[in-house]
Amino acid sequence: MAITSGQVGALREKTGAGMMDCKRALEEAGGNEEKAIELLRKQGLAAAEKRSGRATKEGLIASYIHPGGRIGVLVEVNCETDFVARTEVFQQFVKDVTMQVAAASPRWLGQEDVPQAVIAKEREIYAEQYKDKPAKALEGIIGGKLKKFYAQVCLLEQPFIKDPDISVGEYLKRTVASTGENVKIRRFVRFELGEDLADG
Repeated sequence: MAITSGQVGALREKTGAGMMDCKRALEEAGGNEEKAIELLRKQGLAAAEKRSGRATKEGLIASYIHPGGRIGVLVEVNCETDFVARTEVFQQFVKDVTMQVAAASPRWLGQEDVPQAVIAKEREIYAEQYKDKPAKALEGIIGGKLKKFYAQVCLLEQPFIKDPDISVGEYLKRTVASTGENVKIRRFVRFELGEDLADG
């Protein structure tokens, strides 16, 4: 079937993928937009995995100060080339990350950054809360509770504030697919006026 430029444009708007990629996906999906989105996501995730080993020495350091000056954020997001660092897609991603950190107050970047002592303490709390459950069920409950915990405290696991149906990590993978380069959130810091500095 013939794919119209309107269909391609609409798909590009929704996914951020390139025009030719959108056209190919629509052709493969027989014009079905939902199937085309699924195809693009699979391709994007596969491409993101392939690029994850590439060096990222360029990028941006960005700041955000919340109105009223009570919350401030600094983030460093890296990519492979200065060219991509100047693109609208990359700069929007960086801006969104600063807003995410300001709004959702993550403590760590990913699950692997959470100290083992913190995880052990969480497991201990959940085990105590559900000690009356059978041992087999308990491990599943603890796993589910830890997943929710990571979604609160790890930036990459948090629901993206602009689209809670995806995580920040998924948004990152989409950005990798859109830019064609490896993109990494390297580090972030969040300051809140009067916060307790003793808190880990």
